[in-house]
Amino acid sequence: MPNSPFTPGIAAGRLSEAELAGNFTDLHSPLDAHQATVAADRCYFCFNAPCVTACPTSIDIPLFIRQIATGTARAAARTIFDQNILGGMCARVCPTETLCEEVCVRQTAEGQPVEIGRLQRFATDLGMANGHPFDQAPATGKHVAIVGAGPAGLACAHRLAMRGHEVTVFDAHDKPGGLNEFGIASYKSVGGFAQAEIAWLLGIGGVNLRQGQALGHDVTLAALQADHDAVFLGMGLAGVNALRADGADRENVLDAVGFISELRQAEDISSLAVGRNVVVIGGGMTAVDAAVQSRLLGAENVTMVYRRGRDRMAASRFEQDLAASRGVRIVTDAQPVAVHGNGAVREVEFGYTRTGADGLEGTGETFRLAADQVFLAIGQRLEGAPDALALQDGKIRVDENGATSVVGVWAGGDCADGGDDLTVTAVAEGRDAAEAIHRALG
Repeated sequence: MPNSPFTPGIAAGRLSEAELAGNFTDLHSPLDAHQATVAADRCYFCFNAPCVTACPTSIDIPLFIRQIATGTARAAARTIFDQNILGGMCARVCPTETLCEEVCVRQTAEGQPVEIGRLQRFATDLGMANGHPFDQAPATGKHVAIVGAGPAGLACAHRLAMRGHEVTVFDAHDKPGGLNEFGIASYKSVGGFAQAEIAWLLGIGGVNLRQGQALGHDVTLAALQADHDAVFLGMGLAGVNALRADGADRENVLDAVGFISELRQAEDISSLAVGRNVVVIGGGMTAVDAAVQSRLLGAENVTMVYRRGRDRMAASRFEQDLAASRGVRIVTDAQPVAVHGNGAVREVEFGYTRTGADGLEGTGETFRLAADQVFLAIGQRLEGAPDALALQDGKIRVDENGATSVVGVWAGGDCADGGDDLTVTAVAEGRDAAEAIHRALG
């Protein structure tokens, strides 16, 4: 008999190809031209609009929505790309419900914001289909090295190329994209969009990619400094925080980011095995992505467990509700105590928690969840930072312009301290660091 959601253990092919295809379609369907016009007409085009302040890349949201409303969507795309060259991906994955749409005047007054994210996707998709909107400035003769082809590195590279500098991007993976390619759930970015967006971005020219080049392994910061006029570090967070519980090294206790990446890179998702009973430990968007992905692959029982209350979860209420709507059970105020099993995991024991005078503490009450697979989404950490760089809170210390403690070296994105670990924040930091580098190079 074929496998099903009820097949014991870890198995592939729990759902039919038709079911899988239906599960991994766009989370937010794109607007057509009429729908976009109707959605744009809801905007008040506020002066000093709060949505602009809430956007980490400071896109002029009322302007681009007005441009859509007046039938000039290509101009709207240019308005977006001026501030956020990865506006297409951000339109798909940004937690708009806690950024621009949360502060929308329509949301405050009516409880239903203007659909800023979907309008941004409408404009950027149209803009990308009509070529690259920017040109390079005359060559400056300066050469900048960038480590990491994720959102921060790509945004930095593009802005530097616009300013006429030659750029070489060194990346550890076999394809560019970083978080956008390897760390975002497949149901949020479908159809190979990440690579299509990168190919479009590189259309400006002047940016050379060198894959399979890891900092500290294949290239060193000192060598990059010697061969280039400036260096930008945007390599993200490669390390995964360890689970501090007895039995955490048992088989099938896995990294949630790796699970998401495996699906993103799979040529045939029906070949990807998933457990019948899956437990995800963590309360952020990565935890939600891993949990929802497990359900979409056919896991019967998926439970997210977070050590604090729902109000403390990094995942937005929208993300939490999305998980619940896909059949994910969310348990809060509990933390792992032990992983049980004979070699491979069979159960995870949790202890209930509460906030005491000295912080989080156990209540002494425990419970167990059956588990064929456990996915850890308890945070990532920086690995391999050059010794010369000063760190803060485990990340590279930078100033307001992204400058590190080493002259001529800038950093941004998840590897740098400050800011949220979001694609849109990484884009803003890469863009702003590029402008700082440009000023420094004179």
